[in-house]
Amino acid sequence: MSRLEISVCILLLSVFISSVSQIILKKAAGRTYENTLKEYLNPMVIGAYAMFFCSVILTMLALKYVPLSMSPILESTGYIFVSVMGYFFLKEKFTKRKLLGFVLIFAGIIIFNL
Repeated sequence: MSRLEISVCILLLSVFISSVSQIILKKAAGRTYENTLKEYLNPMVIGAYAMFFCSVILTMLALKYVPLSMSPILESTGYIFVSVMGYFFLKEKFTKRKLLGFVLIFAGIIIFNL
């Protein structure tokens, strides 16, 4: 694998980690806490923010070799990751608008790669 391919994989992993942490934060927000301090200082929230931090580090490492014009295209996969995980973990529904959005994102990725 070339440096570019490895960096693209790292960037996609970073986007996936960020998406997982968003789902964890949403799950944590749905819970009731005894006080405000416990709302922010609990293992789910701290773990999710740690994942965000790791995601930022991975993104910075990947962007050393990924062309800047490719970055927004790869970052848009986060919308797909969050929606799919939301369906499975948060019991959110897929609407026609969401499916149309998926199609547009995939079309943009395909067109960019041509």
